[in-house]
Amino acid sequence: MESWKGKKVVIIGAARQGTALARYLVSKGALVILNDQRPCEALAEVRHSLADLVTSGKVIWVCGGHPMELLDGADLLCPSGGVPLTIPLVQEAMRRGIPLSNDSQIFLNACPCRTLGITGSAGKTTTTTLVGRMARAAFGEDKVWVGGNIGAPLIAVLEQIKPDHLAVLELSSFQLEIMTSRVNIGGVLNITPNHLDRHASMEEYTAAKANLARFQQVGDALVLGREDAGAWGLRSLAQGKLYSFSLQRPADGTGSYLDDSGDLAWWDGQAAQPLLPRRVIQLRGEHNLKNVLAACALAHVAGVPAAAMRQAVEGFTGAPHRLELVRRLRGVDWYNDSIATAPERVIADLRSFDEPLVLLAGGRDKNLPWDVFAELVHQRVDHLVVFGEASEKILSAVGVTAPGERPFTLTRCQGLQEAVLNAAKLAQAGDVVLLAPGGTSFDEFRDFEERGEAFRKWVHDLS
Repeated sequence: MESWKGKKVVIIGAARQGTALARYLVSKGALVILNDQRPCEALAEVRHSLADLVTSGKVIWVCGGHPMELLDGADLLCPSGGVPLTIPLVQEAMRRGIPLSNDSQIFLNACPCRTLGITGSAGKTTTTTLVGRMARAAFGEDKVWVGGNIGAPLIAVLEQIKPDHLAVLELSSFQLEIMTSRVNIGGVLNITPNHLDRHASMEEYTAAKANLARFQQVGDALVLGREDAGAWGLRSLAQGKLYSFSLQRPADGTGSYLDDSGDLAWWDGQAAQPLLPRRVIQLRGEHNLKNVLAACALAHVAGVPAAAMRQAVEGFTGAPHRLELVRRLRGVDWYNDSIATAPERVIADLRSFDEPLVLLAGGRDKNLPWDVFAELVHQRVDHLVVFGEASEKILSAVGVTAPGERPFTLTRCQGLQEAVLNAAKLAQAGDVVLLAPGGTSFDEFRDFEERGEAFRKWVHDLS
């Protein structure tokens, strides 16, 4: 385990990842400079939570910008997930040869137990949550830790983790782009256009995801989505055993799939082993069926028996803000998929419903294509309500509709609350109102969770 005693570490970003990492490093004897571009007065709550470390001189705050002087004498620079590597401070650190890391990498380097990491353009949180539920059903609630890009950063509970435990991490491309640490079991669900406002190209984005596989070792395992070209394209990087998940039985190799009856099974290369009946899955859509298949494959590799998989899937209706049923009002079902921050994710959502749809789309664009989204809107959406910064781009992609063709109405709103009120006027009994923005929340909210919570509130406020 690396010694932090006497090291000077600069952390950029004072959100949950940065503050959790600061506490851990201080506990190991490091001096931490906690830097955030926001002014100090905007960080009053966070600064108060770390007041004991500031008083002792173990944490120094630098707010309101990223001065180059922070790098003088620095042993390590840790940009939080939301910090682009293109900012001048990070670029200068790289020029000076100062190494980069983050809370997930430091956790993986110090973690005493097996680690299981999951990434993908869509479905990460649902799959990670399911794997955690399956593992806890098999090994016990107190022996499985779930975190990373969801929940609390696992660096905050590292001292409680024992060698016989299992750590399950959701890992984003932002975390992976500087990752050189290994996970014992890795899963790449899919790689489709996403975050191209942050990554310079699709190749750069794919390379970040590929780091999950690239740094594994011979004794490790890699699970890939066989029917996704981006994920399956990483199979040559497998250092250890390679597995897959797919709707069809794999022609070669081993993995989870749907058997002839449509139930979930494991193919070992010669024979099938039942995992769980499809009817127990309560999640909507083929994309969620693939998420369950992925979770079963990862859990199987981790040694979870089929009975525990079924126990975890039964009664699971989804993670918050992920195709979540908010309420039924006057025969209209309102669904919240605030996490759908890319057109590709909205496309999967639209294919999950047979009911007439009122779609709420918008937010901030991520420099992603909307053409396939627009085609499906013309096929499936009765009423399109757009909001936020991406409104004009979405309307331009959808274009003019002829009378009597979908979408029957196009409504443009300034913000999400106005969009909810307009959707309530348009929806009729038997319809589904779906919040699937296709853009990020940053034009109006702190993150997708705050947007989802606001949507819930405004929907429940409807009379």
